[in-house]
Amino acid sequence: MATGWAGDGAVQDQIDATVKEAIERARSQMHKGPSLKHCEECDATIPAARRKAVPGVRLCVACQDARDREQRGASGYNRRGSKDSQLR
Repeated sequence: MATGWAGDGAVQDQIDATVKEAIERARSQMHKGPSLKHCEECDATIPAARRKAVPGVRLCVACQDARDREQRGASGYNRRGSKDSQLR
């Protein structure tokens, strides 16, 4: 059932597009090739288990965590928004 100007399935289409973009962004950030034995940023040793688990790894866990935190703040926007944000 359509609501307002939105067509049937519009909300699901937005959700699907958001998920698709997130997957594409994650895939584009994945490194290819052999894993490094030392972190690109801090030169710490990257354990063999991490190199095996994450092919093409370039950063140690601490540096990767810091980068993920930075990117989390700069990630995309919520297309759907919340009712509170629409009312302000």
